[in-house]
Amino acid sequence: MSTVIKVENVSKQYRLGKVGTGTISHDLNRWWHRLRGKEDPYLKIGETNDRTQKGSTDYVWALQDINFEIEQGTAVGIIGRNGAGKSTLLKILSRTTAPTTGSVKLKGRVASLLEVGTGFHPELSGRENIYLNGAILGMTRREITRKFDEIVDFAGVERYVDTPVKRYSSGMYVRLAFAVAAHLESEILIVDEVLAVGDAEFQKKCLGKMSDVSKGEGRTVLFVSHNLGAVKQLCNSGIVLKNGSITFEGDAENAINQYLSQNKVEGLSSKYEKTVLENKDIELIFAEIKDKDTNNRSEFDIMEDIYIELMLSCNKIITNLYGYIAIKNNQEELFIESDTYDIPPNTLENLHLGNNKFIVKINSNTLPIGEYNFYISFASTHSDSFLVDVPKEILSFKVFDNSTKRGMRRKAKSSSLLQWTPIYVE
Repeated sequence: MSTVIKVENVSKQYRLGKVGTGTISHDLNRWWHRLRGKEDPYLKIGETNDRTQKGSTDYVWALQDINFEIEQGTAVGIIGRNGAGKSTLLKILSRTTAPTTGSVKLKGRVASLLEVGTGFHPELSGRENIYLNGAILGMTRREITRKFDEIVDFAGVERYVDTPVKRYSSGMYVRLAFAVAAHLESEILIVDEVLAVGDAEFQKKCLGKMSDVSKGEGRTVLFVSHNLGAVKQLCNSGIVLKNGSITFEGDAENAINQYLSQNKVEGLSSKYEKTVLENKDIELIFAEIKDKDTNNRSEFDIMEDIYIELMLSCNKIITNLYGYIAIKNNQEELFIESDTYDIPPNTLENLHLGNNKFIVKINSNTLPIGEYNFYISFASTHSDSFLVDVPKEILSFKVFDNSTKRGMRRKAKSSSLLQWTPIYVE
């Protein structure tokens, strides 16, 4: 097979808080060095893009010394934590931004879907945007017309195809955008995390189409996703990014294992306690996983109810505050999600100043056997800002099955399987 993507020594530098290179003096300094045949002086400064560390300079390397080759017909999963440089890399491959150093060689046309509605004009109809995107890719009107019905049918927007896309929901937007990118005849398809906008049925449909594109049509697919199950299902190779550098390149399963091992949260347990309060408007100061007898535990039989005790410190009354909870396995597949906004009355609507205690119950026979992480965050339906300092991933636990009965346990599909109970605390 021939090489269709070759990335050599690619780095991308940004200056925080600035558009472009920054000041006129910096631009003149760069020009003066180029004129004398010298290296850009600002390439010698800058720090690794590590969000957990406080920087000492405004210059940050979003990517550093990226090198890889991809052969035709390969489906490559690019994985990494938020801020690892995945989207920056895809923008460079899509030629929407240029690398600071290095080169990218692409063989063939590229169709990219980097965010909802990429390349769409909001005032144009769905029909007009299909032809516009095709023209941008260098396709003739005849080629686009031949694919038109297939695109509209896949997106499921036939009734609204002559409606301006600014009136589409985010789900309709991404359905049509993906359908255009996947069906127009490009040699390389680049898809970022935008599929998270669609529903489960459409995500499954998209994965099937990308598999057909790669295996059936021999086109190259680059897929960025935090859904490691989807990456494993679709991709035959993977690239792991961390702080702007490649830490692993190889087959997809080994890439996923490498990502999980390097991002394992040390000290994650069945109990969380914040030792130093920061006087935020809303602070999570305590969380603990318990059984029905209020014993702290980290392992539960599949037929046991699980109770999670939360203690919030409230220093300011927030209108329409609600909490969001998610439970994912170690491969970051979502099993349960729930928020108080969907549960009338909103149990966080009437927080009082001081400490507020809640019990979250996970009904028995809800989660299959496995290890899980508990996530929590807060938001408000009003635009008023508030300071909240809550770690998203705070607890972990394990579900096992001691019974001799055979058969698969059902997977949680409804937020009603999770119950919030407020308890007044003086």
